Amino acid sequence: MTESPPNTPPNSNSQHETIPTIPIEFVSEEEMALIEAAYTATRSSLSSSSSSSICSPTSRFQTRSRSIHSITLLSKRGLNGSSELDIEDSDYLKNPQKRIRVAQSFLHRFRRKRALSVTDITATEWCEKQMEFSLLFGKRKISKAMKAGKARHVKLEEEVVKKVKVHIESVEDRWALKFINFITCANQLLFEGITRELPLVGFVEGIWLVGVIDELRMPENGSDRNPILVDTKTRVRDTLPAEPQIRNGRLQLMCYKYLWDTLVANSFASGQFFDFFSLNRNYMLAKDIRERTASSGFPAKTLDDVIQYYINTCSMLPISHDRLLLRYELQKDQSVLGEDEFAYDPDWLKRQIQSNLEFWLGEREASYTPQEERWKCRHCQFASICSGNPFPKIPRGSSSSSDYGSSSS
Repeated sequence: MTESPPNTPPNSNSQHETIPTIPIEFVSEEEMALIEAAYTATRSSLSSSSSSSICSPTSRFQTRSRSIHSITLLSKRGLNGSSELDIEDSDYLKNPQKRIRVAQSFLHRFRRKRALSVTDITATEWCEKQMEFSLLFGKRKISKAMKAGKARHVKLEEEVVKKVKVHIESVEDRWALKFINFITCANQLLFEGITRELPLVGFVEGIWLVGVIDELRMPENGSDRNPILVDTKTRVRDTLPAEPQIRNGRLQLMCYKYLWDTLVANSFASGQFFDFFSLNRNYMLAKDIRERTASSGFPAKTLDDVIQYYINTCSMLPISHDRLLLRYELQKDQSVLGEDEFAYDPDWLKRQIQSNLEFWLGEREASYTPQEERWKCRHCQFASICSGNPFPKIPRGSSSSSDYGSSSS
């Protein structure tokens, strides 16, 4: 979805090249309020920070004359419009010691109409008991460090996109915005060589999985057309993370690659998608969405129209690169602490996902984190009610400035 003439080459060096307008991303009023709140919560801690990061792609974007209009909702929120995890069994709140009813799986009870997310996968890998407690007793508390990290990702996205509110009326509209944003991000990747906050929706390992790729960039080597997946992690302290955190971050990026590669290699199961989420494929999208898609070059009136454009876009994309990149930044000044470039390991990834699904599908009860990683308990808000906590008499460490936790999608 671009505004420049179709015959304009993406890497044109014309002397008449104009300074590009900032790409526009359309969001709901609810999301705009959440973004403003994130900025407010972190303004004091980020006020002295540099506004740009090392290896920022800004210079490349300033040499482009294309403008891509992106329509989306908050990428990292639940698709039902809620920013919180569901709490469906009040009886569990009254009786914390009650055992799981494995007959009704967590996937069915808490993700029936939302799909499992990559964040769910990484949080479960970090500690299954913590994930279980989060589902039953409420979401994990959002620390100051987590708010700062969210604000940083918003800032990175705004280097290439400007958010504009759009009115939505239904769950079909919400899903449509996810797919439309994928299409525009994919076009941005192909024409500009980089994109950020690209949402993914796909069917893998027998489940629907959603996620948001932090960054995709094309290799500097012009002969290599396989995009590289990149994720930026912010840290309070100027140290690199422990091995379990590195492992968790790698799992996150591998999940994204698996989703991306599945989408571009296989046809999207649209009929199964509509049936599973009980969506009306012929639903007429909100006026704002129809107008924006028409002006962007793909006039979609229904959710099914959007899905067809989504499928066509996926068919033109290349498989992602087998090398993935994790970047670690210091929160206070966005300086780069280090980078972790690693190879995709499909066998290890599938074992991790299958182990996760055993928990989510109710095939077994939640496992405690391994003995050698029980230091995580010092930073867990549920430590006081967890029998696996080896430090029952030690107060839980403050999470306001902690670097400890699973990776977020």
